[in-house]
Amino acid sequence: MIIVLDFGSQYTQLIARKIRELGVYCEIAPYNIKVSKIKEKKPSGIILSGGPQSVLSPNSPKCEMEIFNLGIPIFGICYGMQLITKIFGGILKSKEHREYGLKYIKVEKKTIILNEIPEINKVWMSHGDHIEKVPPNFEITATSGNIVAMMENPEKKIYATQFHPEVHHTENGIKILENFVFKIAKSKKDWNYSSFVKKKIDEISQKIKDKTAICALSGGVDSTVAAVIVHKAIGKNLKCIFVNNGLLRKNEFENVLKKLEQLKLNVKGVDASKKFLEDLRGITDPERKRKIIGKDFIEIFEEESKKLKNVEFLVQGTLYPDVIESVSVVGPSATIKSHHNVGGLPEKMNLKLIEPLRELFKDEVRKIGKELNIPDSFLNRQPFPGPGLGIRIVGEITEERIEILQNADDIVIEEIKKYGLYEKIWQSFAVLLPIKTVGVMGDERSYENVIAIRAVESVDGMTADWVKLDYSLLSKISSRIVNEVKGVNRVVYDISTKPPATIEWE
Repeated sequence: MIIVLDFGSQYTQLIARKIRELGVYCEIAPYNIKVSKIKEKKPSGIILSGGPQSVLSPNSPKCEMEIFNLGIPIFGICYGMQLITKIFGGILKSKEHREYGLKYIKVEKKTIILNEIPEINKVWMSHGDHIEKVPPNFEITATSGNIVAMMENPEKKIYATQFHPEVHHTENGIKILENFVFKIAKSKKDWNYSSFVKKKIDEISQKIKDKTAICALSGGVDSTVAAVIVHKAIGKNLKCIFVNNGLLRKNEFENVLKKLEQLKLNVKGVDASKKFLEDLRGITDPERKRKIIGKDFIEIFEEESKKLKNVEFLVQGTLYPDVIESVSVVGPSATIKSHHNVGGLPEKMNLKLIEPLRELFKDEVRKIGKELNIPDSFLNRQPFPGPGLGIRIVGEITEERIEILQNADDIVIEEIKKYGLYEKIWQSFAVLLPIKTVGVMGDERSYENVIAIRAVESVDGMTADWVKLDYSLLSKISSRIVNEVKGVNRVVYDISTKPPATIEWE
């Protein structure tokens, strides 16, 4: 097995996921785990993750020094590399500006970890500090301009990269991880998705036993797969509830309820749109919106649970990107924003959470869905946030603004599907901005709303790049929205990557 020490990177679980994809079991541990605990686990390799802090700060996180004397191969990534530099006597300097996004590295020396890696590679950088001088007995194996991109001390079995090999946008990053896992750490392949499903079904069956669980079902990939796993564990003791919070896509409530009949789950539709919209009236702060939506969901589920017997558990399709952006699971990962099914939950609630997918990513969940024989019509749906259009309406939420966004978003989805792109890109949607602009419509001055279009490509939701949509498609979408959606006179296209932006606007 491989252990990943979490120093707070948003990509920590992504490292573990990539290693699991290689067929090797991987666990995440907090950076300050005791060496005695590591010895008990007998890992074949240790990875030090990235992190948001500066190693030069006095209170920056540090692992136990004894870890470097265990004789276990160590691979430092970003912050992990900088920590190794500081510990072993190298020199670090702080850059005036953080370096984000795609850069190029040049391989200076072919070593084991760089086996079968081309001389020039695109990589994903996300750092502030950089190495001025590598520690004694370390050699530079790759550079990015005047930046040290990789270094190693093979005698001590220590390797490090300044970039993130685990993210999708790094060319040959998986090969670098593969070289470390198999050629350096000598790990063996013994992990797969079917074993994960079996383990989860057994765990849930033992935990819930003869009690009843209700599932927050939306018809999306996450909640659907979570519901099917729990249904296999407890059968008829699972009751599914699909809540209309008034912030769904156009005609979504009726369409999804009809579609869910295929899965033969016990599903009840609850229209609570009036409650959500009343509680959100006048609220503009995105975190408050998320908290209110999360609180209202729980109140509805608790109210519905009172109508049933023996209900003690709430099932949610929470994924790791939701968790890592909301709260830290096993380490000190930095909080980005609250998700309604994680950071948006009230501290006190009567239901215990069951989250079978909590440490997985969307693409992993889709693979598990295939293991469970769930139809592609569910698995190929683009991600839709739990708070729905509430976080795509920037500013105040009103019935009028919801209708404007529903109509604009419907046009975006329809045209993306016509163009054959819906299942090829990660997400495509419309956002209603809190500004109005002057326009000319029918020879008269107009002062109407602005719609932003967002389309991104990603593998796991942790990093994303904007899609270079064909101009003719953008033109068609813009023309239709301005002509067909009352109250809109301008359309713009979002060309931001994640990071530094997030996929959703709020």
